[in-house]
Amino acid sequence: MAGAIASRMSFSSLKRKQPKTFTVRIVTMDAEMEFSCEVKWKGKDLFDLVCRTLGLRETWFFGLQYTIKDTVAWLKMDKKVLDHDVPTEEPVTFHFLAKFYPENAEEELVQEITQHLFFLQVKKQILDEKIYCPPEASVLLASYAVQAKYGDYDPNVHKRGFLAQEELLPKRVINLYQMTPEMWEERITAWYAEHRGRARDEAEMEYLKIAQDLEMYGVNYFAIRNKKGTELLLGVDALGLHIYDPDNRLTPKISFPWNEIRNISYSDKEFTIKPLDKKIDVFKFNSSKLRVNKLILQLCIGNHDLFMRRRKADSLEVQQMKAQAREEKARKQMERQRLAREKQMREEAERTRDELERRLMQLKEEATMANEALMRSEETADLLAEKAQITEEEAKLLAQKAAEAEQEMQRIKATAIRTEEEKRLMEQKVLEAEMLALKMAEESERRAKEADQLKQDLQEARESERRAKQKLLEITSKSSYTSVNSSATALPTDLPSFNLISESLSFDFKDTDMKRLSMEIEKEKVEYMEKSKHLQEQLNELKTEIEALKLKERETALDILHNENASRGNSKHNTIKKPPAQGRRPICI
Repeated sequence: MAGAIASRMSFSSLKRKQPKTFTVRIVTMDAEMEFSCEVKWKGKDLFDLVCRTLGLRETWFFGLQYTIKDTVAWLKMDKKVLDHDVPTEEPVTFHFLAKFYPENAEEELVQEITQHLFFLQVKKQILDEKIYCPPEASVLLASYAVQAKYGDYDPNVHKRGFLAQEELLPKRVINLYQMTPEMWEERITAWYAEHRGRARDEAEMEYLKIAQDLEMYGVNYFAIRNKKGTELLLGVDALGLHIYDPDNRLTPKISFPWNEIRNISYSDKEFTIKPLDKKIDVFKFNSSKLRVNKLILQLCIGNHDLFMRRRKADSLEVQQMKAQAREEKARKQMERQRLAREKQMREEAERTRDELERRLMQLKEEATMANEALMRSEETADLLAEKAQITEEEAKLLAQKAAEAEQEMQRIKATAIRTEEEKRLMEQKVLEAEMLALKMAEESERRAKEADQLKQDLQEARESERRAKQKLLEITSKSSYTSVNSSATALPTDLPSFNLISESLSFDFKDTDMKRLSMEIEKEKVEYMEKSKHLQEQLNELKTEIEALKLKERETALDILHNENASRGNSKHNTIKKPPAQGRRPICI
């Protein structure tokens, strides 16, 4: 009995020592992870574990999001994970997302992983039409997304139709124009080809720099009512609080920048905004749920803290991160330059090798043709020599016949013919013999001339043969010299010269190097301002080009509002950042 009690006690104590755990699934923009968490863990413990796993140090932008009864909520850092209103079934799912957005992505986002997560999230919001993007800007953003995924454009690899399965444009933009997928791909590819040389992180940053100027970028919208019961929208973003008409999420009716807000508070469902300027009335509104008020206050506090933080000197941690990022950027830039030089040298060596091979083939063809010409010359010379010999023999034979005819004529003349008939016949024979002798003489002379001509042709043929042999000798000597050069010029990839180049590229980040890098960065900023003007011209050109294909009846309310703002010259920066007029009473909205 005592042994049984002791065993039960030891089992219960062992059970108490074993920590209770539960499974959590974390969903990021491009991956899913599962962790085993202790019951006593707070939100910060889980959040820090996720950040360490991702290698993320800029943690202040992000949070763990979950949904309660169709309402978005964020995990609190100082509260136990299981004390939140999360589902009881395992694994408990949280979404790791950007909770706060930077004012200037290029200046504030330091780590490459931070930029990548923001890029994926903003891209999804644009494609899901949670952020309104005009058609011409959608095409430009799509081209940067393609550059980030596929690298530099290569017409031999990226052939027509390679974007057929990619989701690059919002469906609203596709439905707005009478354009086939091939036509959209052609316009995206035209801009994609211009981004040559940009690495993935550079293309993603260009995407964010364009997206951050969109009116709905980084704005969290909430349905509210003012004291009069008018339905409005409250927008919370990195710059402040904004009040919108429900039908117009692009242009706020009034804005409260963070530096002009004295206090924000809520009581039950009533929310109060107290401006710093006491001449402006307090703005009060009601939300539908108390949980929504808590979420609004969280976003206000977080955005206000970041707003003030941006206007102070960077902390030591941020300074260290930026220094490391600059060094890493310089190292990558040096590495890209080294690879570019090696690639260029390889391409030049390959071009030289191809040129030498082509020249060698050409010389071989010329040698073959010279050989054939030489053989034809020799054959022609042999034929001419044989023909000349035959003609000479024929001339000798004709001369012999002419001599015999002459002898016959002399013999006939010497013969005495007694009768007149014999004399007449003899004269006739003599005449015929003389005619035959004359013809024989003419034919002999013609054959002699032909023999002389054939001898002359034979001499010319032998001279041609001598020249062809000389040219063949020259070509043979040249081809042997070229073969030696080609073997010496075709640079293999493992030549010592490449190793020397690699050794000379060792980089020591000295002060002079960092100053030079800073000057290069300033130069890039100036070039960026010049490119921005060119980019705007390209956007206007594309907009004009596709305007004729637009289906006016398919325009959404946001399309119409965006066009009206563009015609007035309004943008995100001159509407949201505009301070409220003195004496204006927002409560009367």
